[in-house]
Amino acid sequence: MGRCPGCGGWNTFLSKDKILRESRSEELSQVSLKDYTRYTSSLSELDRVLGGGIVPGSVILLSGDPGIGKSTLLLQLSSSVAKRGKVVYASGEESVHQVKLRAQRMDISGENLYLLSESGLEAIICEMERISPLLGVVDSIQTVHTSEIEGSPGSVAQIRECTLKLMHWAKDQGISLFISGHVTKEGNIAGPKILEHIVDVVLQLEGEHLSNYRILRGMKNRFGSTNEIGVFEMGEKGLVEVDNPSRLFLSQGEGIGSTTAVILEGSRPLLVEVQALTSPTSFSLPRRIVSGIDLNRLLLIIAVLSKQGLHLYNQDVIANAVGGIRVGEPASDLGVALAIASSHKGRRAKPGMVVVGEIGLSGELRPVSQISRRVSEAQRLGFTHCLIPKSSGNNFSSPLGMTILALSNIREALSCGLE
Repeated sequence: MGRCPGCGGWNTFLSKDKILRESRSEELSQVSLKDYTRYTSSLSELDRVLGGGIVPGSVILLSGDPGIGKSTLLLQLSSSVAKRGKVVYASGEESVHQVKLRAQRMDISGENLYLLSESGLEAIICEMERISPLLGVVDSIQTVHTSEIEGSPGSVAQIRECTLKLMHWAKDQGISLFISGHVTKEGNIAGPKILEHIVDVVLQLEGEHLSNYRILRGMKNRFGSTNEIGVFEMGEKGLVEVDNPSRLFLSQGEGIGSTTAVILEGSRPLLVEVQALTSPTSFSLPRRIVSGIDLNRLLLIIAVLSKQGLHLYNQDVIANAVGGIRVGEPASDLGVALAIASSHKGRRAKPGMVVVGEIGLSGELRPVSQISRRVSEAQRLGFTHCLIPKSSGNNFSSPLGMTILALSNIREALSCGLE
């Protein structure tokens, strides 16, 4: 066949023998990585979540609700990387003048940063090949379309095909590529689930629209851990990195129904204030409401507390992690339990105290990892007492000025942790 029935082009078919000749395997020991050294973005919070920097040839998907700050973060990233080499910022949502206005507001000059207002995939790839940048940005994947298949931009077929073509091109050229994508009402990335499997890294930007703080979380990372988070504050000139996130998640006062727990997000210890409220229910079944805390863990903790004599069967229980952070580590169990008991009994938690520990079904306090790092972070922020599981206290020396209470079960914790 001289003419392709799909695109109508002449002499575009490759013979099977030619394709086989072009594809060759390589011995793993002979593969060189000298051109694939990570480079940093100068945004330390972003580099932390990425695992230490950007890997050349990687495709990174940044997802989040509309208006959460994805385009702002990508423009700041582009400006930082442009100090090292050329960057192409392709926007299918804004004109180059709109991007320029946003850049002026953020004090971004734009040297080595090339703007392209285009939604056609072929035109985007052609321009990137012409400039040969160090980094490419596509904002957003829902606006990009290819002429090779039918369907409007944002459809399942278009999103899948465009992402595949961008992935193959980025890896062939060794150019890092950031792609932004919106999420649905349920918090999932809009488009097919296969989109997450195509890319190398999936980042999610979270935060309440009425709050200035944003949390960048790694959902998938082929080059590093997915346990790290980055914390930013939205300001007049863009996103500003938060150097001490622990202070962000702590309130100014201590009250009934409030405790402070120490959790780990990757390698970073964070102090988080946990609040709980119990009140007699007016329904036949009491309500369990959570914000930032896993509902299943809350139900487990309530069941254990009920076995310890707290009558919660006729109480609505509401639990909240302050600051909009999502707490998933079991080491926060003890903090949630003490907050619930504090609210139910009307007794404050002891001042200057932090707690850490996982609760077992029989009420025992189970050990947690890296206890010394957690205690050191609490001491640095001015706390003087810490409740920990007894099994975690083995071979652990208390830092100077910090009182450590190593306990065996939740009953001891309720006795020692409340005034």
